[in-house]
Amino acid sequence: MAVPTPTDETRWRCTLCGNLTRFDVTRSSKVVEYVHLDLAGAPAVEEQEVLSESIESVRCRWCNAVDQVELVDRPSAQV
Repeated sequence: MAVPTPTDETRWRCTLCGNLTRFDVTRSSKVVEYVHLDLAGAPAVEEQEVLSESIESVRCRWCNAVDQVELVDRPSAQV
């Protein structure tokens, strides 16, 4: 089950404990990387293109609930 990704207007919230800030995220991605090896053979990724990405699960760090997150509105930055 894919988990929705937060946007500029939304954020995650654990439905069990109310946590808004700490989550373990399991994500799958398919990327193309340009890897440059120095003369000693040490690799460095110089460019990366994400072809696809999906969040597989989200676990709350406070109560260990798995896939119990919902998207809620972010508070307005204006007072």
